[in-house]
Amino acid sequence: MSSQALLELQKTGQSIWFDNISRDLIESGELERMIKEDGLLGVTSNPSIFEKAIAGSADYDSILANLVEHESLDAKEIYERVAIADIQEAADLLLPVYEETDARDGYVSLEVSPYRANDTAATLEEARRLYQTVDRNNVMIKVPATPAGLPAIEQLIADGIPVNVTLLFSVDAYKACAEAYVSGLEQLAEEGGDVTRVASVASFFISRIDSLLDSWLEEHAATLTGDAAEKCRALCGQVAIANARVAYSHYQELVASERWQRLVKLGAQPQRLLWASTSTKNPSYPSTMYVHALNGPETVNTLPTDTYHATRAEAKIRAELVSGQPAAPTILAQLAEFGISLEQGTDQLLAEGVSKFSDAFDNLLAAVEDKRAALLQGRLARMAPSLGAYQGAVDAQLEEWRSAGTVRSLWQRDTSIWSGADEDQWLGWLDGVRDQLAACAEFEALRAEIQEAGFQSVVLLGMGGSSLCPWVVRETFGQQTGAPELHVLDSIVPAQVQTITDAVDPASTVFIVASKSGSTTEPNVLMEHFLEQVAAVDPKNIGAHFIAVTDPGSDLEAFATQHSFRAICRGEPSIGGRYSAFSPFGMVPSALMGVDVQALLDSAQLMAHACGAPVPPSSNPGVQLGVIFGTLAQQGRDKITVVAAPAVASIGAWLEQLIAESTGKLGKGLIPVAEENLGAPQVYGQDRVFVYLREKNTAQAETDLRVDALEHAGHPVVRIHLDSRDALGQEFFRWEIATAAAGSVLGINPFDQPDVEASKIATRSVMEQYADSGALPTQDPIAEENGIRLYADDANAAQLRDMADDSSVAGLIAAHLQRLEPGDYFAINAYVEMDEVNHRELQAMRHAVRDGRSVATTVGYGPRFLHSTGQLHKGGPNTGVFLQVTSDDAAELPIPGREYSFGILKQAQALGDFDVLAERNRRALRVHLGPNVQEGLATLKTIIRSVIA
Repeated sequence: MSSQALLELQKTGQSIWFDNISRDLIESGELERMIKEDGLLGVTSNPSIFEKAIAGSADYDSILANLVEHESLDAKEIYERVAIADIQEAADLLLPVYEETDARDGYVSLEVSPYRANDTAATLEEARRLYQTVDRNNVMIKVPATPAGLPAIEQLIADGIPVNVTLLFSVDAYKACAEAYVSGLEQLAEEGGDVTRVASVASFFISRIDSLLDSWLEEHAATLTGDAAEKCRALCGQVAIANARVAYSHYQELVASERWQRLVKLGAQPQRLLWASTSTKNPSYPSTMYVHALNGPETVNTLPTDTYHATRAEAKIRAELVSGQPAAPTILAQLAEFGISLEQGTDQLLAEGVSKFSDAFDNLLAAVEDKRAALLQGRLARMAPSLGAYQGAVDAQLEEWRSAGTVRSLWQRDTSIWSGADEDQWLGWLDGVRDQLAACAEFEALRAEIQEAGFQSVVLLGMGGSSLCPWVVRETFGQQTGAPELHVLDSIVPAQVQTITDAVDPASTVFIVASKSGSTTEPNVLMEHFLEQVAAVDPKNIGAHFIAVTDPGSDLEAFATQHSFRAICRGEPSIGGRYSAFSPFGMVPSALMGVDVQALLDSAQLMAHACGAPVPPSSNPGVQLGVIFGTLAQQGRDKITVVAAPAVASIGAWLEQLIAESTGKLGKGLIPVAEENLGAPQVYGQDRVFVYLREKNTAQAETDLRVDALEHAGHPVVRIHLDSRDALGQEFFRWEIATAAAGSVLGINPFDQPDVEASKIATRSVMEQYADSGALPTQDPIAEENGIRLYADDANAAQLRDMADDSSVAGLIAAHLQRLEPGDYFAINAYVEMDEVNHRELQAMRHAVRDGRSVATTVGYGPRFLHSTGQLHKGGPNTGVFLQVTSDDAAELPIPGREYSFGILKQAQALGDFDVLAERNRRALRVHLGPNVQEGLATLKTIIRSVIA
């Protein structure tokens, strides 16, 4: 096919560029042929072009596979690597054109992110970065002509960076663009820069104007009759061309002005009008209509593929730009006479243009992420939601997030997506994986030091966020060969403290004291206990047995310094406790027990990239999960039931804290349900969402069948497929993002815990009474028999007596359980040792209640749960029915230097917790056992099973 038509176009003084770029176009030699044979003078690109090339072909698969395999990059970084490689090669092919035309032509365009269209500083930053990265003189950076874009354009020109100004629809916008170009050149000249090698084009959009205005003209013509209707319809297909011709008239005036001529003397090049969007959208219009109508000197036409080939096939080219100029103002005047506002149309098109480019960029990054996820198959844990009737609502919320750019807002620390409070001060965890990867050498050095010192055990003393991640890591990976055994002590129950004390030799043990604030009661009293233990066996080297993990400037840091602790590992103040898995609070204990934290973090980084700012919500596994939770909670399904493979079963305890403490406030909240033995579908109410963490290549047939049955019964199910337990780090990050996203949907601050302090205050009040009188507050039981006593506040006691058939222990417990309504949850809060026997009994109780009342049930151990689900119990929805379990202590355990014991502190915490539940009008009952906890729990289990039946 002849290229004569294209060459004829260029003889008129118009440069033909090609609005397309792809790997195949370059590698096949077609682009080089177009340059040499067709006289092609430039190339433009945009996100839609790259999205079609990447998603619609296998051309980039080998490049993407290499990037994914060997480099840790997110979707945007991968896209840029691919796009920039294409831009560079195309620029190299066009370099002879650039040189032969003295920098007039020979350009390839690369677009700044449309997400930055309304941010001058961000546009400048990205444009400069892209220009430097491409490292080719003949690259043009595309910047939209938004109000924020214009100052950036002026500064980029002053920097000597070629700019393709895009999304021009109105003549006024073009004038502002031209002003920015001239001002930028003048600034460059004043600063002694070379204006001769700076070029710019002003991309004036054509067919989009006709598509919109034609529809308005047709609508208006339908209201008219006779000649008026025909005259109105006759304007169809003329407005965009007339608008462009008027813009060209202003270009001619500008280049003839004295101001411009002063720049010409310095060798400046004019900013040519570039006709963009020159394919006809109306099938009744000739495909080359805009090519002929806008052919004229000192212009550029960037032709889409179909228009390019249609033009190439033309027998004769007409140059109508200049000849049609006189009629253009008349056409626009006629449009105004019909009451149709061109300005309104162009304003709408600019807004839509930015939105469409953002949509295209979303699609592009989603395509890259989907390819990345496919290439990482077996390494990136995959998620498969099955939401049934709820899918539409979730899809709508995901689309709302996409159109609003909420994922980017989250990563930009924009508090408006939550409550607008101080959320931005608590988002350091977003960078936690990256930061901890940089600190891996420090963790390894500390691990080596501990092993060289001969320590056989590591005991972590912490609560909540300071203990749960290491506990999950220990439970998941077990004791590592040749490494110390990690024990986690997050309880002040005397029996629990004594169990750990008996399990380790203080002479060969290092103790990690973990507390963000450094003033948390539980780790401090545990530290005092073990300081005394170490002093008895190694009095000259006490500090060598201790490591502090705390925030800078805390009391613990000062104490550790004063007492010569072996190490002080400082946390990041902007990371809250429950989000601290990827911080020294999670990584130091993991490293000391011999876990390969580098591998854990490398795996987590895969998920961090998958959940990153560039990845649209529907392809973003963390955001997608959080939107599912938030959306379904708004429709009554607020019980997040975690079903985990045995290898990662312990993650439920960590998720309980993360979800409950983050979302349970302002009367709202997600209720996490962990460690539940799956039942038949009929025992579950319509308030559940099931998340099944399934480990690949493990025998889970029975669980698979049970989950399938739940799905078939209409319950929403989200399956997460883990290749192995090594994906644990990925889940930490996925669920952190998910919780933050769910908080946004629910409209709460997921980073504060306003009601946790209430229990602490109540506990302090109880302890003050103890300090004054030497005894804890006394209370009369509402029932007592067989070594079990029941306690309740006046309101709860009265209601229970009114409901009970009799005032026996069994009768009142039965009444308490009768208070459970559909949509409620039953929480057992047990201040007892967390051992296998006790746990088995408590689990039996919660499952009996679930099966008998069809409600969600949970088990929490005090005081651990106070730093976890305690926030939800008091600040979340009033749908909880609480059974607090306390006991006498078989043996007392003093706290060195304190006037009270561990047992007294435990009892005070239980009393304070119950008092706050009562103040919040929660349905609560306390069951107090004797000193034989196992016997008491067995009796309680029997009662519950009996009354629930």
